[in-house]
Amino acid sequence: MTDPVLEVLRTRPELADLVAFPFDFDVSRAYHVEGVHLASGASLEPIAGDDTGGTYFLCGGTAVLHASSDGYASLLADSVGEALEMLVRLPWWCEDVSAEMDEEELRAAVRAGDDEARKEFAPELDAQRAALLSGLGLPHRPLVELAAMSESATRRTDPDYVLLNSRELCAYQLEESFRPPLRDVVLGPGREVLARLRSGDSGARRAAADDPVLRAGVLRAAQYDRREGDLPLLRFLLERENAWRTEWFEERRLAAVLVALHGQDEDVPLLRSATSGQVTNSAGAVEWARAEEAKRHGRDVAAESEFAWIELARRQGRVEHARVALIRMLDDTGPDADRLRELSRALERLGDHAQAARAQFNLLSLQDTAWSRASEAYVLARLERRKGDLAAAGRALERARAAVGADGTRPDETVSQWHRRGLGRLITEQHLELTLAAVEAGDAELARATMTYARLLLDTIGKQSAKALSKLSTRAKWAVAVLR
Repeated sequence: MTDPVLEVLRTRPELADLVAFPFDFDVSRAYHVEGVHLASGASLEPIAGDDTGGTYFLCGGTAVLHASSDGYASLLADSVGEALEMLVRLPWWCEDVSAEMDEEELRAAVRAGDDEARKEFAPELDAQRAALLSGLGLPHRPLVELAAMSESATRRTDPDYVLLNSRELCAYQLEESFRPPLRDVVLGPGREVLARLRSGDSGARRAAADDPVLRAGVLRAAQYDRREGDLPLLRFLLERENAWRTEWFEERRLAAVLVALHGQDEDVPLLRSATSGQVTNSAGAVEWARAEEAKRHGRDVAAESEFAWIELARRQGRVEHARVALIRMLDDTGPDADRLRELSRALERLGDHAQAARAQFNLLSLQDTAWSRASEAYVLARLERRKGDLAAAGRALERARAAVGADGTRPDETVSQWHRRGLGRLITEQHLELTLAAVEAGDAELARATMTYARLLLDTIGKQSAKALSKLSTRAKWAVAVLR
């Protein structure tokens, strides 16, 4: 369904000309300088351009995104009508307007900008503006409302309207002041429930008792906002963590630290259970808690690893928030192998195999031993296959074979026993998986070539490793055998 205001512009050239000049929204330049797409996967349609090389996009058929020619992109409005109202009534030449101004200040700023525009390039500005507002049927909201709408839209760019370069997969930038820290997003529910718990809200108590993910947020909130009188609710949270015994051991430990810091004798039995016997008396509890606090459970929220918020966002179901945060982190990461590895694995856990492969490709380029090159190359092959680029997966496996000398080269001594250890099984497994994927995709040439290497590897790796892959190898051999 076409946006009604956009349809008017496309069918009434006199209005299209007016909005193109002087308001710089030119529907005849509906193209962008490079291939782009939204990280969310929503539809993206270029609908107009500006005279600096920027582009206006329609996102998901409704919202309007502006991308500049210098690599910035932000949500402008929730509809074309709202976007044009902003552009016409708060035009580009009024550079000093802000959402912090009141109505009179905004009117004064617009009047000053308009006076300059009339002198320099738009003597008929008033008539042009009136014709557009009338012809497009745009409302006449207070300027303060328009400015607030504009700022609100920009702040909602992440995570649903993040623009990616389709070739490099890097995100267009957004000024940091408009990007809410992920920690504030994921701590929000926990902070709210913590405040309710402090007020004695029984509903909050039931919610925290029954929901381990919410409880994780409450514990994090309590970690960074410690108050006198919290001990009873901290005991309650630790009791629930101890009773649930989920796989999230870190949260049980955090709850134990927060309780143990109070050094109360009555808490020793609970702490002994929660810490597997590490705490045996109240004095020892305080000493243990302070040591833990120094290592990983301090009071400074800014000192926490970004990946802690990524994981909490994932558990909360805020997958897009987590994914966009990881993409922006990857864009800002240089030749740091440990960070690239963590980013690659985190993106893979979220199912974004394309971005994970981008991180993994950069990680592979930093490896300086044959073993590490082979280890990271087979991971790259897995990611490329899962994102659907089978040719790239094949190239990654070629690098893995070269690293271990399976192609006849002489690798360094770090891989002298590669075939008798887990690395051989993992590389072989990826060859078999790629063979099956190539058969399914109808790429007979790649399937046969990869299976040839897989057979050689199966004959090279240890018997136990080959046995572990017997079902997969049988499937791959059968799939290749029936290829036409």
